Amino acid sequence: MPAQGQTEAGNEGASEVGPEAGSGLLDSLQHQVALFARRAEQTRLGGVGQARNSMDRAAYLLLNRLDREGPMGVKALAAGMGIDSSTVTRQVAPLVDSGLVKRTSHPEDGRAVVLALSPRGLARLEDVRSSRRALMAQVTEGWSEDEREAFTALLTRFNVSLSERMGAPGEGGPAS
Repeated sequence: MPAQGQTEAGNEGASEVGPEAGSGLLDSLQHQVALFARRAEQTRLGGVGQARNSMDRAAYLLLNRLDREGPMGVKALAAGMGIDSSTVTRQVAPLVDSGLVKRTSHPEDGRAVVLALSPRGLARLEDVRSSRRALMAQVTEGWSEDEREAFTALLTRFNVSLSERMGAPGEGGPAS
């Protein structure tokens, strides 16, 4: 089997990626991605137990980002997530209203506002993470650790490639 970037004839750098190359496999891949997107939206990958279906995707990703990177302004949050500021503002409003996110003054520029994960937000995020981990454990129960690692690595690579294609920052890393 040729190495990546090589054709059967051994031409380095020649690409086999095109509409005719492996079209059956690519059709199957796009179909499976479409099914995955539907199933993920149907279940919201919400987890199990009381936390199931209790946090939408946008809230989960915003809270995760604030937890991983700390307090930041709307523009920085938007840029890091590859979305516009008005979308972040709209998505953050209910998180502030519910006490999961708090608005505070920037430590160096008191006129600027930063968003920070509140203690209640962190507790809620941990509940949802735990529930989602339990769901992932159930869904992949018959998988070996190597299979889980391989799937995670490939899915991460796929998400990073999609982000790069869209010109968005790499949202495919762990806990994105």
